[in-house]
Amino acid sequence: MIDVQAFSMVMVLVAAALLAAVLAHRLSARLRVPAPAVFLLAAALASGVAPVLGEIPLTVDERIVTVALVFILFDGGMHIGWRRFRRSAVAIAWIGVAGTAATAAALALAAHVFFGFGWGAALLIGAALSPTDPAAVFSILGGREITGRTGTILEGESGANDPVGIALMISLLGATGGGLDAVASGTADFMLQMAIGALIGFFAGRGLLALMRKVVLPNEALHSVGTMAAVAFIYAATTLLHGSGFLAVFLAGIIIGDQRAPYKRDIERFSAATASLAEIVAFTVLGLTVSLRDVLRSGELGIGLALAGMLILIIRPTLVGLLIIPVQLRWGERAFILLTGLKGAVPILLGMFILSAGPADAWRIYSIIFIVVLTSVIVQGTLVPYLAAPLHVPMRRSDPEPWGIGLRFTDEPRGLHRHLVEPGSPADGSTIADLALGESGWISLIRRDGQLIQVRGHTTLRAGDVILALSDSETGLARLFQQPR
Repeated sequence: MIDVQAFSMVMVLVAAALLAAVLAHRLSARLRVPAPAVFLLAAALASGVAPVLGEIPLTVDERIVTVALVFILFDGGMHIGWRRFRRSAVAIAWIGVAGTAATAAALALAAHVFFGFGWGAALLIGAALSPTDPAAVFSILGGREITGRTGTILEGESGANDPVGIALMISLLGATGGGLDAVASGTADFMLQMAIGALIGFFAGRGLLALMRKVVLPNEALHSVGTMAAVAFIYAATTLLHGSGFLAVFLAGIIIGDQRAPYKRDIERFSAATASLAEIVAFTVLGLTVSLRDVLRSGELGIGLALAGMLILIIRPTLVGLLIIPVQLRWGERAFILLTGLKGAVPILLGMFILSAGPADAWRIYSIIFIVVLTSVIVQGTLVPYLAAPLHVPMRRSDPEPWGIGLRFTDEPRGLHRHLVEPGSPADGSTIADLALGESGWISLIRRDGQLIQVRGHTTLRAGDVILALSDSETGLARLFQQPR
């Protein structure tokens, strides 16, 4: 017989902690500190006050954070969508792979030369801290809109280089030897994981989209649940086939992102809610793995801060800056991408992999990783909104829109399309009467700053307006609202 009182007490504590985490988003907005930093700090402080909270087995922590990242990556991929992704696909892939490898090598060299780590430990530190983090990036950019390619590249990089970093870490831990031998022996396994993950992700995304369009369930809520179950299946099946499951779910989300399907809007809301919960759980669990008091007292504090400073101010701006020279971006946009490569949940998860593998100095390495991540989230995450204006990156706060009126159709509404007016597009500053909409084109609704605008011939469109338009040709109409390349 279950002890009802004890079980109820556990439920009270868990529900109270979750409610506090949800309300912490308001606190982070007031303090202008990213929510992931609040979760990390609060959990680390709680672990120091009540050590029993940090006694969860490491394997359980790894599995919880892994599942959380699966849903965060899928939702991030859906947010990007195929149309946005393909305009910056080459840049995202190049930065995600080459940038991650270059950053890992530079960090490993710094750890070896300046702080005396052996090549084995130095390579693990470099691999763990090389990827940017989707949970942190999506959280900070989630309430803001960045027009142009800058936001797409930043979000795409954070989703693409995590599978790269995770595959690199697994390859290093499974490799034999040390130093360059470990890198060489793990390269083939790394490339195999990425190739299998990309292949399965592409076809799994297409297959899932077909299922969403063809399968009709008796309850509309089951479509959202079924989609999330399919995402978990894609990750697990890809991993069993020795591929990168994280890359597979990220690509599947991108392919589905801007495609039409029955109950798609419901699925997007459910996915966003799941990703928000996953973010809270991931950073809280990660924070519980350390005692903030012990970390700050340790000798690794200085090393972690030094590596964080080198990474933020020297390594990423220099190496990734050289790599993105061929990418067509303004200098302000380049600087913004280079200064906002946040670390987060994935580097700490990779630190957990190191702890599980049990190499020498594992806890020392883990403490350094935690310090670097905490510094990155607090410093870089706080500065993101303030960097946009001086670097001339178009960013605006997207205020919550709690009210909505929806229409449902039995069949797919053909010819109805949603567009965002981008700065510098033909529609920006033009009246509806002056737009070349064609004989079949018709703008039926305009939303500006969360308000409904009356549609008249003399109505002037502005950047940031959301348009619902009827047209037989979506491609031709889309050019009116897109920034010229």
